[in-house]
Amino acid sequence: MTEGTRHERPEHTSPRRLVIPRVGSPSVLRVEPYEPASPGPGQVRVRVHYAGINFADLMMRLGLYRPKPKMPFTPGYELSGAVESLGSGVDDLEIGQPIVAVVPSGAQQTHLCVDRHQVIALPEDISLERAAAIPVTYLTAWHMLVHLGALRKGETVLIHGIAGGVGTAAVQIAKLFEAGAIYGTASSSKAEQVMKMRAKMLPKSGFGADLLRQTDGRGADHILDPIGGAHLRESYDALAPGGKLYSFGLSSAAPSAFFNPFAALKALWSMRGFSMSQMMIDNRAVLGVHMGTFADQELLRGHLAKILESVSQGKLSPIVDSVFHLEDAQAAHQHIHDRRNFGKVLLDLR
Repeated sequence: MTEGTRHERPEHTSPRRLVIPRVGSPSVLRVEPYEPASPGPGQVRVRVHYAGINFADLMMRLGLYRPKPKMPFTPGYELSGAVESLGSGVDDLEIGQPIVAVVPSGAQQTHLCVDRHQVIALPEDISLERAAAIPVTYLTAWHMLVHLGALRKGETVLIHGIAGGVGTAAVQIAKLFEAGAIYGTASSSKAEQVMKMRAKMLPKSGFGADLLRQTDGRGADHILDPIGGAHLRESYDALAPGGKLYSFGLSSAAPSAFFNPFAALKALWSMRGFSMSQMMIDNRAVLGVHMGTFADQELLRGHLAKILESVSQGKLSPIVDSVFHLEDAQAAHQHIHDRRNFGKVLLDLR
């Protein structure tokens, strides 16, 4: 794990949560006190130590993500922390036990009740900070490349947003399964860090032509695209025969920290027109991936168990870009909007 930038503040003891009260820039974010609930039957109350921030949280704040809770709400899909209290029927966890959890929303608060099946006990050799950087990013990358893609040794992978949380996780997973050449797109300022991961940088503009040139016209077997819009078409055209394109985001609809309806409409409009008959002729696939609406929780638990085992064995290593205190959530959102992060951004809720 790289040493992330830390933004220190004094510890608080009263329960607090981040709230998105309305659509807007990072300035709308609020930290509010609240009274935590007691765990119901089959639930665990967690004292949250760290929560991950994902681009989906930014999209929700801009009103561009579906589904999302009715505003005001507390965002966050993933957390790490310690068991604080147990509801009836939960007898396989102990008070104080370190855990990691994936939740539908609400992770970015200091105390949270979650269903037992959403909680996984942490191995002793994985810190709570590292754990919070794992669930969403590694689950998304694993689900695409391993479960849906059946990634095979020697296959070529192109990862857009390679410097982000999912991107850096995907590089490691591709290497774990002995992929061939790994390509990526990112801001030019991150080129050196990308090359240290032994991936090849492509230009953001014209990446498709460059990839085809470097692969003698064949293209990539797997392309991960969180950008969407017209970018998705260029990704499709860069697929190898039998290749798979995974569409798992629409960041082109949110080019800045402010809501721009014209950019959003343009991104959505430019994704129209994918032809099933053409995909049949091309022997290519486009797979939509949204882990927030994926219903098979048992399958995801299986993914996460394998990922945590690989982290324990040193085969995967979460990259934490920076850790912001809960009260600095506005700065954390802006940091991601500015595409300054390399790896995962976390909130510290201790």
